Amino acid sequence: MLTSNGSDHDLARDLAESAGRRLMNLRADASLGDDLRKLGDRSAHEFLAGELARRRPDDAILSEEGKDNPARLSATRVWIVDPLDGTREFGEAGRADWAVHVALWERGELAAGAVALPAQGIVLSTADYPARPAGTAPFPTEVPAGTCPVELPAGLRILVSRSRPPAFVQQLAADTGAQLVPMGSAGAKAAAVIRGEYDAYIHAGGQYEWDSAAPVAVARAAGLHASRIDGSALEYNQANVSVPDILISPARLAPGLLTAIANAAAEPAPPQRHPSMPSDPELRP
Repeated sequence: MLTSNGSDHDLARDLAESAGRRLMNLRADASLGDDLRKLGDRSAHEFLAGELARRRPDDAILSEEGKDNPARLSATRVWIVDPLDGTREFGEAGRADWAVHVALWERGELAAGAVALPAQGIVLSTADYPARPAGTAPFPTEVPAGTCPVELPAGLRILVSRSRPPAFVQQLAADTGAQLVPMGSAGAKAAAVIRGEYDAYIHAGGQYEWDSAAPVAVARAAGLHASRIDGSALEYNQANVSVPDILISPARLAPGLLTAIANAAAEPAPPQRHPSMPSDPELRP
């Protein structure tokens, strides 16, 4: 149930959770057939856009399913939403690795966010974590230049795209002994790292702002590292909404992972006679 007022953190959480319930109701309607994915995208977008227009009428919106309005570039507050992250997985019976993303960008920073995993009964949000003291950056950002890499522990479990894993990850696994685990939805992967179920999420090869804004907001609020795979800052509310790559991990692992990624990306991919990537798990609630 939506609250009548409250903070931006609460609003992000409530909207993501409510949109997720609507998607679960749609998913339960067996009569929709092949229209399920399209209806899921559209109905979640219409709900989120309508509620944000009502609850925050002065704010701009950037949604995967909406028309981009260039006026957002001069706005001080922009809601960045992915109404249904993992549309493919949403349409596959029994899969739970899909999400709803709601994030607020304010004056150059991600200020609030929530990731709902409706099929898992989980909502992660910046409302779950204490605010940082006044006068400090709202969330940790990239690894400072000159940070010494640390040796990575053996047996890291790294989440990668189910359909588009980066070309260098096989080399990364060979170099570090990590296990690569495919999973749908950027939000589901980020949430699994935030919850401590996996050690890192690495992606390269193309995403957009709505794919990562909410996951990054929550990850940083939880004290995790989130950056581009070269260690530079992730930027939002840009004219070009492409965000080509991302690393989310515990801060203690970030220097070592960034070094390992750079080394792996510079080498040819190893032969895949003994693939290090297991079969795609059928994630269920």
